[in-house]
Amino acid sequence: MTDHDPRYFDDYAPGTTFDCGSVSVDEAEIISFAKAFDPQALHVDPEAAARGPFGGLVASGWHTAALVMRQLVEHYLAAGASLGSPGLDEIRWPYPVRPGDTLRVRATVVEARRSLSKPDRGIVRTMAEAMNQDDRPVMRATAINFFRVRPGPGA
Repeated sequence: MTDHDPRYFDDYAPGTTFDCGSVSVDEAEIISFAKAFDPQALHVDPEAAARGPFGGLVASGWHTAALVMRQLVEHYLAAGASLGSPGLDEIRWPYPVRPGDTLRVRATVVEARRSLSKPDRGIVRTMAEAMNQDDRPVMRATAINFFRVRPGPGA
């Protein structure tokens, strides 16, 4: 199955891992995002960040989450079958994202079950992970998504 094949709830089997590609981030992007959404010195001021706890500029965790989300939309979430999400159970940023980092994103299906109240859909619990170019984990999140069930004959 490729990223462009139609995908439905039935295609999200527990244990399956999807490679969601990679994305790079530079200093200008980190500062721009942070100025708009998380204007702390460690994200917007390289000089102040150099004196801070990380010894340099780091991306906001929310910027990292946005980068990961884009990869999930492009490579994991089924365009025709994705029905949204009630939220995340957990999100962690174990290691900072720095200018010049390239993040590899993967999604692993942890659980998949049919909805009892809405039989045309299923509920998928996913572990989304991002690793930097040194294979250090920069984000982990457990997400819940709703997907349409593959239509039957004559649907």
